[in-house]
Amino acid sequence: MAHTAHTQFTVLGPVTVVTGGRQHRIPRAQTRGLLALMLLNLGRRVSREAVIEAMWGGTPPSTARSQVHNAVTVIRGRLAEIGAPEVFASDPSGYELLVEPHQVDAARFDERVRLARDAAARGEAKEAVRLLRGALDLWTGEPLADATGSFVDAARARLVERRLTAVEDLADLELDLGRAEAIAAELAPLVDAHPMRERLRVRQMTALYRSGRQVEALQTYRVYRNLLAEHEGLDPGREIAELERLILRADSGLATPQTVAAPALLPPDIPDFTGRDAAVDDLRKLLTDGRPAAALAIAGVAGMGGVGKTTLAVHVAHQAAPAYPDGQLYANLRGAEAVPLDAADVLARFLRALGVDSRAIPEDVVERAELYRTRLAGRRVLVVLDNAASEEQVRPLLPGAASCAVLVTSRARLTGVEGARWIDLEVFASGEAIRLLGRVTGDDRVATQPADAAEIVRLCGGLPLAVRVAGARLTARPSWRLAHLAGMLRDERRRLDRLATGDLEVRASLALSYDGLDGATRLLFRRLGLFDVPDFPGWLAGAVLDGPADAAAHLEALFDAQLLAAAGVDAAGQIRYRFHDLVRLYAQERAEIEDPSQERTHALERGFAAWLGVAERMAAQVPGPCYAAIGGSVPRPPVDWPLDDVDPLQWFDAERAALLPAVRQACELGLDELAFDLAGRLEKYFDIRGMYADWNAINTLVLGACRRAGNRLGAAVMLRGLIDVVTWNTTPEGGDATTRFHTDAFQLLEMFTELAEPRGMSDAAVMCSWALTAQAAYPEAVDYGTRALRLAEESGHKGGEARAHVALALARGEQLDIVSAIQHLHHALAAARALGNPRYESAVLQFLGIAHREAGDLDASEQRLGESLAISHRYRDNYTKVLTMLALARLHLRRGDPQARSAAESSLALGREYNMTHHVADALGVLGEIELAGGDPERAVAYLEESVAMWRTRGWLSFLAAALVSLGRAYAAAGSPAADGAFAEAQEIATRLGRNGSGQ
Repeated sequence: MAHTAHTQFTVLGPVTVVTGGRQHRIPRAQTRGLLALMLLNLGRRVSREAVIEAMWGGTPPSTARSQVHNAVTVIRGRLAEIGAPEVFASDPSGYELLVEPHQVDAARFDERVRLARDAAARGEAKEAVRLLRGALDLWTGEPLADATGSFVDAARARLVERRLTAVEDLADLELDLGRAEAIAAELAPLVDAHPMRERLRVRQMTALYRSGRQVEALQTYRVYRNLLAEHEGLDPGREIAELERLILRADSGLATPQTVAAPALLPPDIPDFTGRDAAVDDLRKLLTDGRPAAALAIAGVAGMGGVGKTTLAVHVAHQAAPAYPDGQLYANLRGAEAVPLDAADVLARFLRALGVDSRAIPEDVVERAELYRTRLAGRRVLVVLDNAASEEQVRPLLPGAASCAVLVTSRARLTGVEGARWIDLEVFASGEAIRLLGRVTGDDRVATQPADAAEIVRLCGGLPLAVRVAGARLTARPSWRLAHLAGMLRDERRRLDRLATGDLEVRASLALSYDGLDGATRLLFRRLGLFDVPDFPGWLAGAVLDGPADAAAHLEALFDAQLLAAAGVDAAGQIRYRFHDLVRLYAQERAEIEDPSQERTHALERGFAAWLGVAERMAAQVPGPCYAAIGGSVPRPPVDWPLDDVDPLQWFDAERAALLPAVRQACELGLDELAFDLAGRLEKYFDIRGMYADWNAINTLVLGACRRAGNRLGAAVMLRGLIDVVTWNTTPEGGDATTRFHTDAFQLLEMFTELAEPRGMSDAAVMCSWALTAQAAYPEAVDYGTRALRLAEESGHKGGEARAHVALALARGEQLDIVSAIQHLHHALAAARALGNPRYESAVLQFLGIAHREAGDLDASEQRLGESLAISHRYRDNYTKVLTMLALARLHLRRGDPQARSAAESSLALGREYNMTHHVADALGVLGEIELAGGDPERAVAYLEESVAMWRTRGWLSFLAAALVSLGRAYAAAGSPAADGAFAEAQEIATRLGRNGSGQ
């Protein structure tokens, strides 16, 4: 680009190329238009499509590409002809002009205007005038005067707007320098050329008035008023109308301004300001760099009380102050207090700061606002409106001049303030909060006690006000270790008391927001704060307020007051909300003060019951164990949220983090009926997602609560699910899993029998049958399986029928009656499909695949296992997948297929991940058999010894016997004398099972 330095280009008049002081035209108006387009897009590569769009709009000719190419060729040829270097760079992606900004008159104009404004900001009015006049001298006529193209009219209008704005800036400066007569003469032809531009008229009227030409100034106004009425049907704007009024009464404020000190009302910057880098950059750009030339810049900061809005605004205002040399106005509007400041009072204060004598300040608020805007016209003043209450309070305080800017803070987003760009201020991340704590304390305690510092800011919830209070307390007590303050803050009931020092108090800050709410919204705040959940769906508001139609409005009022934060839209499409930890503590504190205990409990009951009602509906659609859905008697309140077409698993995924603590809180409050019913609706979800630790913990907790309350039905339902988890997903500390399974299953059957609950009795009888099969009591297992089937059929428990047939198939299969087992499994499959439960269908298909393998039909086995695996993948169901992979591994092993190893290894990995002890033991056995078949008895022994050890904890005799036989073979192949012992123990178990031979 350095080669083109001696070449200049013009667009602020005709489009020309200048070399050696001589102007050269480019042939054809359209070609000049293409050159102008590129000159106005310096530093950017413009695609061929964008060029065509700019030149012809939406209707380009079929030859558009070739015409563009020809125009570029013409420009290159003309430049070469006059001795100018090549400036076009092109490739398949488009064109770029290799020209520096200082070579283009429009870019030089913009740079000089920018420098002029910087000079004005420094108070160098004469230098600013010099620069502006130099910029305006670059104009030689109508911009892009001899160029054509669809883009030209809009580009010309933008350039003219930049010129007129510069003229208006120049007029303001010249008027302040007392040069009214000269500027009045300069403005006359421009006003004639742009008769509808009000800002030019204002400056012309001011110049005429200050030149002693009051009558001409008023005539100018009347001409404008008539033009506006005739052509637009409108009245003049307030600024020019107010100027006419002031001229009529010869207001002293219109005289050439005397030297008045620029207002500097900003509070001092915060010396320990910390973090907020992105917010500071965004606000500074809004107030300085990123401003549209013809619009008032308004930046807004919204956030909860104590989050640091004022601190940020004052800090940014000090940084932006050099760009506003005519002063900075500041007012705390007290928007969170019971009686916010009246805009009229703020206007009076601002007017006095702007040099208006108190006696000249109008009484009427509208007239004050008009005078305020007049005083700010043409000045560069930053207005900071801190802690605003509403749009109505802010609007009268907005300048009319685009040369000014406004920074507003509020606890609510004041979206009705036109043109404002808002940022939402969140609490500090841990690192920022720790840095703030360290800067406030001013010593090395934070650096040397990092864990305790992290705990303090965690307990403060990252709220800057709370962190600052904590730091102030530490500063006042240099002997305290951070652990001491952290210990004090852990007491939730006293935490807000301890986050107060001097005039800094978290509780007081929150109280300002709370007191500004109406009664119903305050009630909702207190009731929602009772729930110890990380977040919650928006429909909970209606439940805790007993379903009023305007619950959503009260919820939004809490959100607008920054007492509640939006947590986003979850996977089920619900809008979720959350409390800051300290806000929740304040809400609970207010509830304890204002609401009787029974009302608080009632609100919690309704909220939990609303969750239960939705969970009940969703759980019915979750595939999983075919237990009977046995619930409690708690009424389910209606929920104002469309439940149709919601994926139930997505709903449970979204709600899990709230449902688990909700169940725990219900237990703590003695709401056992709610607790067991809600926990019961989670069981199928726990199972399909492999959340066995959560399932175990929740059912154990609720079982204890039900037993303490004497809730026998709840205790039975919780024990039923707990038996499954404990049996298949835990390792017993003493004894074996099957023995405990047997004891618990028969206890459960007794409990449901006492309750006369036939569906529960069927579920329990199935468990008894499984336990008896594991202990080789096959006739009794068949009896209990048959009993379970009868109870299920009589009570219409279709899932119980499916489970009973599987139990009977298992008992028959262990008796080596494979034909009967397959018949029962086909009945189970039909029942599972009739129930619409694909997950249990998958489980039945597994057993069918295993049964067909034992019957020697390997193709049928593979087909059934493949069908089961497809369902597992569909539901991300790793539990069912483990057993399918195990069955496939044994199938591949029987066929001699090398896939056996990968299938067994996958089963082992998943089994260990989900603590599926039974399946881990089985997978180890399969891998041992694979190693033995592959001729590596030592590796086989390692796998099989671990498998046998695990089977001893399981207590399932047939599996233990098979593992002992495999281990004996591995020992024998390795030449170990331990083989005889393994075979002997296997023979003893086989005898108990009624089978002949050890399987050697």
